[in-house]
Amino acid sequence: MSRIGRQPIPVPKNVTVEIGKGNYVKVKGPKGELTRQFNHDMGLSQENGEVLVTRPTDLRHHKALHGLTRSLLANMITGVTTGFSRVIEVHGVGYRAQLQGKNLQLQVGKSHPVEYAPPTATINFEVSKDGRTITINGVDKEEVGQLAAVIRKERPPEPYKGKGLRYQGEYVRQKAGKTGKGGKK
Repeated sequence: MSRIGRQPIPVPKNVTVEIGKGNYVKVKGPKGELTRQFNHDMGLSQENGEVLVTRPTDLRHHKALHGLTRSLLANMITGVTTGFSRVIEVHGVGYRAQLQGKNLQLQVGKSHPVEYAPPTATINFEVSKDGRTITINGVDKEEVGQLAAVIRKERPPEPYKGKGLRYQGEYVRQKAGKTGKGGKK
């Protein structure tokens, strides 16, 4: 059996999980509500304050779906209780971020500021006072990660000076660049 898939998912007291027809799952908690349709082959059951995921056979396809279904369901429960966040750092002279209402405005070396609106009401932006760190908060892990990737793609870190947008803790390997005088004669 899958090591991840066979683990029961504990459901906190302040979270309700409704498993509907066709494996349509609705998770409601203090931070919001998430819904998702899971593969109809997987068995979902709720008992003793835990959700269990079972698979019908030991086929490779079912083994892969078993762990995936359990992870997605666990992320839904975590999202509505504590939420997810992703931090992006802004590096470079003149590069900064600021909030315009609920929208994020970036100045990253282009002729115009770039603006991002939160795609859903469950996602919000936080910017530090100096405009050097952006925090993306939300209940859906996929949405938060995708939005962070789209924002980072606006100006990925370059390898010579390290300027650009990078995830917190991301290491950018620096290249030496060209040498000055002393080339071939």
